[in-house]
Amino acid sequence: MRSSQFFISTQKEAPADAELISHQLMVRAGLIKRLGSGLYSWMPLGLRVLRKVEAIVRDEMNKAGALELLMPAVQPRELWEETGRWAVFGPQMLKIQDRHEREFCFGPTHEEVITDIARKEINSYKQLPLNFYQIQTKFRDEIRPRFGVMRAREFLMKDAYSFHASHESLENTYQLMHQAYSNIFTRLGLKFRAVKADSGAIGGDGSQEFHVLADSGEDGLAYCEQSDYAANVELAEAIAVGERVAAKETMQEVDTPKQTACEDVAKLLEIGVERTVKAIALMAAEQFYLVLLRGDHHLNEVKLTKVAGLSDFRFATEEEIRGHLNCPPGFIGPVGVAENVKVIADGTVALMSDFVCGANKPKLHLTGVNFGRDLAEPMIVADVRNVVEGDASPDGKGKLSLCRGVEVGHIFQLGSKYSQAMNATYLDEEGKSQVMEMGCYGIGVSRIVGAAIEQGNDDKGIIFPLSMAPFSVVICPIGFHKSDAVKDAAHQLYQDLLQAGVDVLLDDRAERPGVMFAESDLMGIPHRIVVGERGLTEGQVEYKARQQTEAQNVNLTEVKNYILSQLN
Repeated sequence: MRSSQFFISTQKEAPADAELISHQLMVRAGLIKRLGSGLYSWMPLGLRVLRKVEAIVRDEMNKAGALELLMPAVQPRELWEETGRWAVFGPQMLKIQDRHEREFCFGPTHEEVITDIARKEINSYKQLPLNFYQIQTKFRDEIRPRFGVMRAREFLMKDAYSFHASHESLENTYQLMHQAYSNIFTRLGLKFRAVKADSGAIGGDGSQEFHVLADSGEDGLAYCEQSDYAANVELAEAIAVGERVAAKETMQEVDTPKQTACEDVAKLLEIGVERTVKAIALMAAEQFYLVLLRGDHHLNEVKLTKVAGLSDFRFATEEEIRGHLNCPPGFIGPVGVAENVKVIADGTVALMSDFVCGANKPKLHLTGVNFGRDLAEPMIVADVRNVVEGDASPDGKGKLSLCRGVEVGHIFQLGSKYSQAMNATYLDEEGKSQVMEMGCYGIGVSRIVGAAIEQGNDDKGIIFPLSMAPFSVVICPIGFHKSDAVKDAAHQLYQDLLQAGVDVLLDDRAERPGVMFAESDLMGIPHRIVVGERGLTEGQVEYKARQQTEAQNVNLTEVKNYILSQLN
């Protein structure tokens, strides 16, 4: 491709609303242009990147035996009513009406549509297993679209759905998809981790997320360097280690006139914050709860919803707290509470002794508090906190480390959630009707581009892996329109690389060298060749890889093979 025949629309400044570096660089490099809130046009340069990602995704899905189809983006309400998700999916769903006032949605996902296909087309166990996939635009009405393509309302997604006659068959395909996803992200040149995850609104029994590792990632990940354990912080099990030691202190009240946070109480008492316990007041089904966490730990709301009776919990209001404890927030605790207050202790708290907590009296806390002596043992002991660096790994093989990641893929074992609701059945070997088992496998194709930039960038711009870069090589001729020697050499090298199958860009514009270099670095092109009169007199051109600090001279007669060796 010649720059004069291409469309390059780089910008010096990033838009004011661009928070993430990927958003800033994608706009500055001319990969995307904003149309509206969470809506972006993929410009020619960006589309080249997107299509390369899509091609690798498609190739690995095909190799794994999945069959590509394409389903409508607009879906009738009736299908979603069958699964009960028309109301449950919530305001993320963009609902529309046609001229006859029939209701539809712009598909945020396609479980209902593919299950409708399966129940109409699959009759016998002999047709199973089957795995269908598509690469298609989705729409989710994000409450606050931000971060460019990372949290856009319209996005490109690969979603696959498998159908099975047994759970064993589902597990086999699930492992195939896990391997296919690992192959995809490896071929894309990304550092990633597959982690255990919560199934969320999609549902099902088991699921794993694939995260591109990046310090700016929205998701916290926990992993063990001594084993293959890895999980989203939402799901990572916090192991309570040790045994409760015998009480050594007597419980007593202490004045804490302004101290409501555990950190401030610990500072006043000159103790470690890990000796304090905070009480969090909740309501669920008209029941008042106190959840106890160690002062330096944080509540994990996903885990809390899995505790019996708390699937729909909410935080108690100040009025409810005063009504049940006769005390303002900031000084509440588990000692002396009424019998109708249910106390849930995190596993770490259940092992504590001589701890500090609120006294259920304004401006007072208690020290030297012990279970069994000063208050009853907790009604419920459960893991309801986020893991922290250094926690014991749940597999018993080491300690946990934490990092951040950008979720780019998610695989689910759906089981019969959708097939049962929509009566997707088949006849088994004995002619009996059975409900199909299902799997679901998604990849955010457009999100991968943003995630790759979050992982690879510097002060000059984007650092794309070779497999994703819009062009593999850029040729920058100095004085292209002034020197026939430069023009001829650059053109010949361009043709040689094209014939060798290299994705090469010839910058044949009348631009200064600094502009050409800056733009190619901004766009993330991995390899640069500079052709100039001075070098040509010595039979040489200048080569520089995107992340190298210094350029090097290469003989003109050898540059083609040298570039091919670098690309391989």
